Amino acid sequence: MANNAGRVAIVSGGSGGIGKASAVRLAADGFSVVVHYANGKDRAEETASAVARAGGRAIVAGGDVADEAAMAAVFDAADREFGGVDVVVHTAGIMPLAPVAQMSLDTFDRVQRTNVRGTFVIDQLAAQRVRNGGAIINFSTSVTRLQIPSYGAYAASKGAVEALTLILARELRGRDITVNAIAPGPTATPLFFEGKTQQAIEQISGMNPMGRLGTAEDIAETVAFLAGPARWVNGQVLYVNGGAA
Repeated sequence: MANNAGRVAIVSGGSGGIGKASAVRLAADGFSVVVHYANGKDRAEETASAVARAGGRAIVAGGDVADEAAMAAVFDAADREFGGVDVVVHTAGIMPLAPVAQMSLDTFDRVQRTNVRGTFVIDQLAAQRVRNGGAIINFSTSVTRLQIPSYGAYAASKGAVEALTLILARELRGRDITVNAIAPGPTATPLFFEGKTQQAIEQISGMNPMGRLGTAEDIAETVAFLAGPARWVNGQVLYVNGGAA
């Protein structure tokens, strides 16, 4: 475990599976954590309690990721409680599924608002406020390679996240701030299980060379790597999927 005492991380979507695992993993490395939530305040408080059990300090802060004022307030909370921000881990996102021919445009717009505008808002604030020597970690998806039917709107939003990540990494030249995206494969989280039959879950698990789904903790290990020792990994999309693609 790295020694990151005094460093501060904001984890958006900290009430979710990967967000919670990432917050707890960073706390184990010495980070103080701001656990962001959109709707699940109770789950965010559970994450904060898990951080405390891991020996870290945490607060919770809510808001719509696509609302710049609400997200600025999350960064303000980090400043007020912990003195600044060193790492931003942006796991928050939504994943309604439907074939392109059938998805309503209202649903499509909602996906883009949360996943694309939300990432832009978070990254803009992070670019302005993360301290030199820090890290910005966005989340894409391995579906941009796997090209699974019904994931069109979601994959399109994550393609935009990847483009934003790679450009922001180059815009922050001279700040010693790394900007990368993690692209998980199928991962055993509530978001993944939603709407899937047991047969579908078993089929997806069996397609992986490792013979299983990923876990939130698998992904959190890569978050910890990018947040801490990975100072020479910058402007990259890391596919963390057990060899699925």
